[in-house]
Amino acid sequence: MFKRLIDFHLRTWKDDPYRKPLLIRGARQVGKTYAIRKLGQTFENFVEVNFEQLKNAAAIFEKDLIPEKLLLALSLLLKTPIIPGKTLLFFDEVQEAPQVILALRYFYEEMPALHVIAAGSLLEFAIEKVGVPVGRISMLYMYPMSFIEYLVAIGDRLIAQEIITHSIGVAMEDPIHTKVLDKLGEYLSIGGMPESVERWVTTREPSLSLKVLQQIAATYRQDFEKYARKAQVKYLEQLFRQIPHLVGKEFSYSEIHGEYRKRELAPALELLERANIIHVIRRSSGQGIPIGAEVDFDVFKVVYLDIALCQTILGTDISIWFLRPLEGFENRGGIAESFIAQELLCYASPESKAEIHFWKRKEKSSAAEVDFLIQRKEQILPIEVKSGHGTTLRSLRLFLDTHPKSTFGIRFSALDYSIIEKLDSRPLYAAVSLAHESQKDALYDLLKS
Repeated sequence: MFKRLIDFHLRTWKDDPYRKPLLIRGARQVGKTYAIRKLGQTFENFVEVNFEQLKNAAAIFEKDLIPEKLLLALSLLLKTPIIPGKTLLFFDEVQEAPQVILALRYFYEEMPALHVIAAGSLLEFAIEKVGVPVGRISMLYMYPMSFIEYLVAIGDRLIAQEIITHSIGVAMEDPIHTKVLDKLGEYLSIGGMPESVERWVTTREPSLSLKVLQQIAATYRQDFEKYARKAQVKYLEQLFRQIPHLVGKEFSYSEIHGEYRKRELAPALELLERANIIHVIRRSSGQGIPIGAEVDFDVFKVVYLDIALCQTILGTDISIWFLRPLEGFENRGGIAESFIAQELLCYASPESKAEIHFWKRKEKSSAAEVDFLIQRKEQILPIEVKSGHGTTLRSLRLFLDTHPKSTFGIRFSALDYSIIEKLDSRPLYAAVSLAHESQKDALYDLLKS
């Protein structure tokens, strides 16, 4: 079983005497069900209700939402007892039974001793229908496996430990630095989708992981008809195929080939975002906290949930990441930027929807752009991602000169660690150094054998 950061947060939830029913949110096949079943092994009894498989189970929630009646009906249907304090009750694929989300409120109010978790591959669409019982449930967000989780999965725990504990500004030993870049190239080919990683771990055949990623892409396409109107499916198809060509760029609907208009594409883009297939990075002025209070909703960039899935849809030759990773970094800057975006999401606080932003100067006469802005405590951190050994940082320096609340900037590149004045340079593989405080204990737990 792969260890994941979410495992720590799930155990913390289990042991919290003031816990609330839990919603696990994230895209299809990022490992939600696997992680919950793993937690279930720590209970005396684990009961899973999959509403896609048990079609008649949804009817139990249509009459009323009284917890005692619900448990009695579920126990009879599944022929197993459900005992508060001893049972983990897991509702899966709840998009098939949205009333379950409302029932979580009553489990919290009338049966707080029962451990209840709900998840679903298209959960966001169920939430859209019925809403969320505010203040009555907790949430955890899941993403594909981060680079650190990947290293632990393939047995390179010591490398993961070295990256997590390495001192900022202190150069890594050159042979180790090179080795980790090689591992990063490997990750960019395999990605963080758990099934792809599992196939790589067991076979060491990248072509087999590629097949898994192609199957996942096909599954995402099949889902279109589940959450979009028939007339929208063609727009989803075009966006799904063409967005990978636009990673690292400001998104423009005019870049989508074909006779499509914004009024047709914009709702479809929102559907992909709601399905967690893509993440939207919006422009912010970066002058105040919170960053999201100064967002320009009309200017944004888009990244896929998984870097290898993105390249699979592109049809990219991934062999360069295995054979010549440094050359890959130099020639595929958009991939490096997407990787850092994915890492920032993975290491954000799992208790709320992660948001990252970017900065772009509004004056057209003097173009300047910083790839990412994130908030850490009271500090706004500007982040530039440079493919290969790129050193041009005019935009980052301009941001620092015009934003007094940001005292230094971070560059991720293939270069080693260093700090020169206001520039903190870190290797691409060290994005974990920006992990949210809530992830620190989870990261150290990940390193335990």
